[in-house]
Amino acid sequence: MRGPAHSPLRPGRYDGVPITLRARLPMKSLLRNTLAYGLLLLAVAAPVSSIAQTWPDHPIRFIVPFTAGGANDLMGRAAAEGVSKRLGQPVVVENKPGAGAVIGADYVAKAKPDGYTFLIGAVGVVTNSFLVKSMPYQDSDLIPVGMIGVAPSVIVVNPAVPASNMKEFVAYAKSKGEQGVTFSTAGTGSTPHFVSEMLKDATGANFTIVPYKSGSEGMTAVLGNNVDGTSEASIVVIPQIKSGKLKAIATTYTSRISAYPSLSTTAEQGFPTVQIGHWAGLFAPKGTPPAILEKMSAELQAAMKSKEIADKLVPQGIEPAPGTQPQFVAFITGERERLGKLIKKAGMKAE
Repeated sequence: MRGPAHSPLRPGRYDGVPITLRARLPMKSLLRNTLAYGLLLLAVAAPVSSIAQTWPDHPIRFIVPFTAGGANDLMGRAAAEGVSKRLGQPVVVENKPGAGAVIGADYVAKAKPDGYTFLIGAVGVVTNSFLVKSMPYQDSDLIPVGMIGVAPSVIVVNPAVPASNMKEFVAYAKSKGEQGVTFSTAGTGSTPHFVSEMLKDATGANFTIVPYKSGSEGMTAVLGNNVDGTSEASIVVIPQIKSGKLKAIATTYTSRISAYPSLSTTAEQGFPTVQIGHWAGLFAPKGTPPAILEKMSAELQAAMKSKEIADKLVPQGIEPAPGTQPQFVAFITGERERLGKLIKKAGMKAE
């Protein structure tokens, strides 16, 4: 521990104790107290140090609460590969989809907090407690470890829709009167659902929400011109945009997509509050030793900063987004407050 600015031989405070009080203690008592304090520190530090040095000594599991092949699954697998190489242990990805990611998240929340089970979490980790009745776990049961990456969300429409940017899209929606445009989502609380509610709130136009079981089903509905538009992860829609099967309106990410830089953001087009992405982050069960959380966070950051991972994700429209554990905690806290307010204002119903 770094000492205080004051010299222990001068008036002032040392370790929070007035120097004058320390001067009055008998030398034997002072030595006895110092020895006891030192032994206490050793007793606390030894297990933490031991854990940090020996962990991991067998394979780790990353639980993805979605089906294989989606944006979060891909980001989770890239993170697993990178972390595995750095830790020298296999990191096995297991898919446990269902109930809007609640099943997989609950599994991790109730797992043994020994540093061998982690969750690849997404927006549902932040919002499900607002939307889902009888949640089987508490928000506090999952500890943020670090951000992995973001698949920027892209607002897309069927080519038959007479709009190519946000201004034209909003004008078209308003011209449709009470029904407005039809907008597919992947169900209550999904990222496309939040985008549609953000659009309503920011523009005053009407958007008729058409829920589907998954984002791929919602996009298929737009491709078939059964629905006017949707918002989906860049990795899903960019190939369809480049082939001319879908028309891109904007990305709701904070910056342009590296793999598709010609597409401007909603903020650039004058709608800064329409902002969200398909992000993925790592979470651990409450009670996981801090030394393990710190080590995993550091190795995750290093892996996601590597050129190898970037070369794998960026061409597919995914942006690596490494950050410290405190930064990820701040992000989660901010999103929970921001999206919680939107849920309440929009009257999004619990399921």
